[in-house]
Amino acid sequence: MNIDIKDRAMGAIMGAFIGDAIALGPHWYYDLEEQYRDYGTWITTYTDPKKGRYHEHEKAGNLSQSGYILKLMINSIIENDGYNQEDFCEKLDKDLFTKIDGIPTNGPGGYTSQSIREVYRQRVEQKLEWSEVGSRADTTEAIERTLALAVRYALAPKELAKSISHNTFLTQVDDIVGSMTVAYGAVLAQLIQGEKLDKDLSTKLMRLVKKGELPFHAVTSDNLQAPKAGAKDPSNIGLFASPDALLSPSFMARAANDPGVKIEPAWKVSLVYGMPCAIYHILPSSYYLSARFCDDFESAILHALNGGGQNQARSILTGALVGAQVGLKNIPQRFIYGLNDKDELLSLATKLSNLV
Repeated sequence: MNIDIKDRAMGAIMGAFIGDAIALGPHWYYDLEEQYRDYGTWITTYTDPKKGRYHEHEKAGNLSQSGYILKLMINSIIENDGYNQEDFCEKLDKDLFTKIDGIPTNGPGGYTSQSIREVYRQRVEQKLEWSEVGSRADTTEAIERTLALAVRYALAPKELAKSISHNTFLTQVDDIVGSMTVAYGAVLAQLIQGEKLDKDLSTKLMRLVKKGELPFHAVTSDNLQAPKAGAKDPSNIGLFASPDALLSPSFMARAANDPGVKIEPAWKVSLVYGMPCAIYHILPSSYYLSARFCDDFESAILHALNGGGQNQARSILTGALVGAQVGLKNIPQRFIYGLNDKDELLSLATKLSNLV
C-alpha cells in the first residue's frame, strides 16, 4: 500500500481512540459467557456499558479516561511543538486531578486506573512534588498516552526514547514497565515510517541500539551473535537492562505468520498470552494481532475487542499499531463516524501528524 507518513501517523492516533471507545461497553469481562449474555458472541461496534459495570454512565462512542488522558498528551505536544513535561504535569493537575477523587469508579470516562489513582493520592493528598511520585503498577497505562510521543518523534528515536521514558516514570517506576513502554513506542515509530511488523523488525530496532539511538543494554554482535573476539567493550550500556522488549515483537510476528502455529479464532490470543491487565499479557497479544492483521484494521480491532479481559488496553495498542500500518484512509469509516467526538479527535490527529 502506498501510504504517506502523515496518513500513517493519523491512522495510529485514530486507531488508538477507536480501540479505546469500542471497548468501553464490554470492558473487563473475564467470564466470556457473561460477555456473550450481555453483548452476543461477536461484538462489531460501539456499545453502551451495562448497569453495574465499568463506565456504566458513559454512552457508546465515548472515550474512557485513557482516551481523555491521551487527548491531554496530544494537546500538550501540539501547544509545545514536542514534549514538555512541566506542561503535561500541569495539565494532569488542573484538568484531571480536579475531576477525580482517588476512587476507581469515578472521573472522566467512568473509571480511574491504578497508577493514576496512586499519583493522585501522592500529589493531592500527600502534597508530593512530581519528582517524588510514581507507582509500581505493571500495566499499559503509560503506553496508552505515550503512543502520541511515538508519533511525534517517529523520525527521532533518541527523543522518542527520552520523552517516553521520562513520561512513563511519572506514574510507573518499574524498569521493566519502562523498557516495554519505550519498546512499544519504538515499534510504533517504525510502522509509521512504513516498516513492517515482521520477523525482521527487531533486527532493525537492534541496529538503533548499536548506534546509541535507543537506550537498551546489549552485548551481542549483529543478529544476536556472540560478541566479536578482541572487542575491547562489546557492551552497549543503556537505560534498560536488556534489549528483550525490542526482540519480542518479531517473535510474536513469526508466530502470527507461521502456518504451524494455530490460534483460531484469532481472539483466543487473549487466552494464550493472558486476559489480565499486566503489560506482559497485553503486549504479546497486541503484537500478534497487529502482525496477523497488518492490512486489515477491522479484523485486528474486533479480535482484540472480543478476547475479553483487559480488552480496552489490547484494543488501544492494537488499534494504534494497525492504524499505523494501514493509514487513516484504510480504517473503515464506520469506526470513525461512531466516535462521538470524531471532529475533535480528527483535528488533534491532523495537528499532531503535521509535527512528525
